[in-house]
Amino acid sequence: MFPWLLLVLSVCARPGTGLPARHMDSLVQILDALESPARGGSPGSVPALARALGVCSTPGCRAVLGEPPEPPPAPAALPPEQWQLLRELLRPEPAAPERGALLAPDGSTVALGPLLAGIEAGLRLGGGSEGPWDPLPALRPPLDPLLAVTVGEVLGTSFLLARGGHGAALGPGGCWDDVDDPQNYTLTGPPTPVPDAVANGAMDGVVLGARLAREPAPLAELLRGYYGTGNGSERGRPPSSYRRRDFGALAGPGKLEEELVAVLELLRVLPPTRGLLEGVGPGEVAAVARRAAGEFTRRYVECPAIVPRCMWGARPYRGTPSPLTLPLGSVFIHHTLEPGTPCRSFRACARAMRSMQSFHQDTRVWDDIGYSFVVGSDGYLYEGRGWHWVGAHTKGYNTRGFGVGYVGDFSAALPDSDALALVRDELLPCAVRAGRILGNYTLHGHRQLGRTDCPGNALFQEIQGWPGFQ
Repeated sequence: MFPWLLLVLSVCARPGTGLPARHMDSLVQILDALESPARGGSPGSVPALARALGVCSTPGCRAVLGEPPEPPPAPAALPPEQWQLLRELLRPEPAAPERGALLAPDGSTVALGPLLAGIEAGLRLGGGSEGPWDPLPALRPPLDPLLAVTVGEVLGTSFLLARGGHGAALGPGGCWDDVDDPQNYTLTGPPTPVPDAVANGAMDGVVLGARLAREPAPLAELLRGYYGTGNGSERGRPPSSYRRRDFGALAGPGKLEEELVAVLELLRVLPPTRGLLEGVGPGEVAAVARRAAGEFTRRYVECPAIVPRCMWGARPYRGTPSPLTLPLGSVFIHHTLEPGTPCRSFRACARAMRSMQSFHQDTRVWDDIGYSFVVGSDGYLYEGRGWHWVGAHTKGYNTRGFGVGYVGDFSAALPDSDALALVRDELLPCAVRAGRILGNYTLHGHRQLGRTDCPGNALFQEIQGWPGFQ
């Protein structure tokens, strides 16, 4: 089976329901109404409403934030279809946490539960939300409420259940049925308690919760500024595309590991979860926390996010792809030349990918887009032929290395510094650790292996200072 064919495992909504799109814009519109006195809403009411509808329903989260209020009647500020969407998104689904997810303008998928839990924790830490903290058991080390309610409990229990190597504890990603009107979200592999959507929501909850602890703000305004609006903007990257960097700055592996130990020790004394840790001593708890923090950090902080083919609208591969034999020994850097302008939004980069695939398949009569991966200036890599299939990027060398193409013409100017770092500092080291390229790999510009100016004079000069260049 090709890796871009979807294994249908979960569906978020049924087509034809008449509900608003499961897009972050829809949530911002709902929050605008709930926070507007002119429309019957009330500033500051959203955290309590979210809790009443199911956010933070797990034992550890309830121990930190307290018991939720009773479910309210439909708010006067919301029409029925918005109220139904909000209830569906916030309804607890322990076996399928990705069902409470939305598509963000940057092309990422975000689970609302950990996002809104982090927002409430941040508001309460900063004095911006009513209600005292419930007392917590005395713990050593002390527990950080913000990390506990966003990522700590779900990550710790996921790895606790998977200890001994039994099953995955992180991922997978997934794809939406329609990025313009997202309704159905499908996972691309067996589910875990921490699919990518939950990881994104947790990281965003930490980042935004920390911001609210410093300076409370209306939530609609906060999310609009963080995620952007619409299906992406050409004005520059939204802050959400920096979530991995910003989360890493707040919760590096040492900090995250410490908090996971604290959360697991909290769960040990709570009646609903006491059995999970029966017979699990402090040493094993520490080992679980170390593994969980390390793997989460490697996957979601140190390594770049890669937009899968199904999200940018790829056509099927023509024919049967040839498999690569990993690890490979080389990486070849290209620029696309056409499109000649860097893409700075999910919408623009997805359009560029479709354009290149059409040119490669229809004009050059190749089986697929030639590159293994393509680099946008929106903070994301885009999957071409990926890690496992022979590309058509560097004639005579396609079986020996991966072809990485930067969207744009870099004859006279360089890609953004973030786009350069995405490959140099993230993709390549992660590929070495994962066994996809050799540790002593060689890196070349396309022009060194064929009659071409690719990857442009400016970019070629830049990569001569990168590790592995020969």
